[in-house]
Amino acid sequence: MTDLTLSRESAGAAGPLQWALLALAIAALLAAPFVVYPIFLMKILCFALFACAFNLLLGYTGLLSFGHATFFGGAAYFAAHAVKVWHWPPEAGILLGVAGAAVLGLVMGFFAIRRQGIYFAMITLALAQMFYFFCVQAPFTHGEDGIQGVPRGELLGFISLHEPLNMYYFVVAVFLIGVFAVWRIVNSPFGMILRSIRENEGRAVSLGYSVANYKLAAFVMSAALAGLAGALKAIVFQFATLTDVTWQMSGEVILMTLLGGIGTMIGPIVGATLVVALQNTLATSGFPVTIATGLIFMACVLVFRRGIVGEILARLPERHSKQ
Repeated sequence: MTDLTLSRESAGAAGPLQWALLALAIAALLAAPFVVYPIFLMKILCFALFACAFNLLLGYTGLLSFGHATFFGGAAYFAAHAVKVWHWPPEAGILLGVAGAAVLGLVMGFFAIRRQGIYFAMITLALAQMFYFFCVQAPFTHGEDGIQGVPRGELLGFISLHEPLNMYYFVVAVFLIGVFAVWRIVNSPFGMILRSIRENEGRAVSLGYSVANYKLAAFVMSAALAGLAGALKAIVFQFATLTDVTWQMSGEVILMTLLGGIGTMIGPIVGATLVVALQNTLATSGFPVTIATGLIFMACVLVFRRGIVGEILARLPERHSKQ
């Protein structure tokens, strides 16, 4: 109880600095499209939100999923189909993608949480592969061609998302809402229970918590937020393909989260930014992207075991103690 009180007091003391950094980050996001290509920035924001959603499950609940591409890519298909075929407005298509991802998360989580550790991870991978083959054969996904030419439409009926700046600021707004949702979940009593499950599941059970229900709830929330990122990406790039539901996509989000730092709020954002920037740089070179990402993963595991942000945060107390 004392440790919890001290941590809250320290968090309150650091409040003004955190708010200042947040305001600076938002200002940078608002000014960024005048300096950097907006499409590139929107891709970073979509994958950063995806990594934050995955971090909610791995970093704060301790569950490693190899099937998060199911929610990311599934929501992309749902949103793209609704907007192109059913002529739904973009915001409705995105909400459908989020709802569809949440349902997929409920089904997958119902089976996966019955096991722990590597068995949990393998179940999520197996179910994700089943969904992948479903997408290959389902008529509405158009197989290997995917759903292309998805119209961005008009937000709220009068804001044209075909304008790059309008689309960018819409992505920024959705990104901030998604990150705020993750922050609110993590810093709620529910989030404290998730952390206790991650640290000592047996202790949480002995205290009377229904661990299975909390795990399932965290799984569904993470899936819904991953679906938000996937649906948003489908609107931004105007297509949804099998690439979004492959196991490689699940591997990429794991790499982003580990590289930035699991269990931190900003870590997945940093990791996603670095990975997307690296992929964009290597796309025009002759060096294989898969080899580069593999080398980064090995370096992260061997040198930055806590991730970039995790290592920085871990060294800060040491610096203060030496002063």
